[in-house]
Amino acid sequence: MFLGYKRPDGKTGIRNYVLILPVQRMVNSVAMQVSSMVRGAKTIVSTGEIGRSSKDRRTIARTLTGLALNGNVGGVLIIGDDHYSSKELKHEEMAEIVRSTGKPVEVLDITESGGYYNAIGLGAKKAHRLALQISEYRREQCDLKDLTLGVKCGTSDPTSGVAGNPVVGKAFDVLVNAGGTAFFSETTEVIGAEDKLAKRCINEQVKEKLLNAVSEIEEKARSTGEDIRNINPIPENVKAGISTLEEKSLGAITKSGSMPILDVLTYGERPPGNGLYFIDGWMSSLSLPLGMAAAGANLFMYQLGGQGMPDTLPPMPAYSAGIVTPMMYLTGNPRTCRKAEDFVDFCSGEIMEGTSSIEDMADELLECVLSLASGTMTKTETVNIQDPVEFYLEDPCF
Repeated sequence: MFLGYKRPDGKTGIRNYVLILPVQRMVNSVAMQVSSMVRGAKTIVSTGEIGRSSKDRRTIARTLTGLALNGNVGGVLIIGDDHYSSKELKHEEMAEIVRSTGKPVEVLDITESGGYYNAIGLGAKKAHRLALQISEYRREQCDLKDLTLGVKCGTSDPTSGVAGNPVVGKAFDVLVNAGGTAFFSETTEVIGAEDKLAKRCINEQVKEKLLNAVSEIEEKARSTGEDIRNINPIPENVKAGISTLEEKSLGAITKSGSMPILDVLTYGERPPGNGLYFIDGWMSSLSLPLGMAAAGANLFMYQLGGQGMPDTLPPMPAYSAGIVTPMMYLTGNPRTCRKAEDFVDFCSGEIMEGTSSIEDMADELLECVLSLASGTMTKTETVNIQDPVEFYLEDPCF
């Protein structure tokens, strides 16, 4: 059980944000100004739609709309300018989709507001009104089935495949068995282990989608003139003792658990129901959290290895890339936990020390997750940083 926010459309949130949503890149600065003036507001800073194909603009629109539909969002201020908008990115059309869920929505058109400075003032007024309105929401008792989690692993080392990732996978099994929803991704880190995942797909159609996603990303890598197996594992992985991409992938997929894979979602696509889903996405720390937030993740887990890192670990690779989805850092490496104590929320390193089991640590991880879902902040949430983000787009700029 946890204490969450029940939304009008039946979704559940673990936070209660006002989302200031810029539909085009040109209105980013207005959104940032408005967001800075409203307590509990979140916004997104991206490179946007300029020079992109219609297919990529649809991906951007799907992702932005998905952020607004996320259960962690109580109300939305959508900012745009239809005088300069592509047909895929119309702010009034996005607003109608969000309104259909019962969420309060305000719209701000820059030109109709009388220009830049007037728009900031009017936007702040609208956003403050939303903040007051959603402050009436109260946390209620929710079940595990109401929770949606996403996971990525990074700076992988042998502890990732032995402890950290298997603990997440076991927790995912418990969540999905209880009726909840879980996402895993990083198509680049499925290569070499795709056959094992394919056996868990619920039917031939899903299996084909998974294998096609892996094949396509390998082909994209080859089109650059390089074999992805020669550039991944990354140097940090090699220093930690991982020798091949296949070895890395076999450890990486353990974070998905053992439940059936119901579908392969495109980037930012929302699932049709509860269960376990694979999301076709890139490995970037500034891309995956965004896509999973758009798909509906309440909490994003970043599972660290870190053995190949220097004695003094640098700051974490992302803080707020999920925009409306908090980042939780966890590790199965006792050394990483000690070195990065300012950022790591959960450590399953006792497995490596021989004092605990995967099952017991998975139970502890779920307890930690439920505490965070009830309002406890993750460590990166306490840091006031706005990450730039990257959409996972398929076509080159032109």
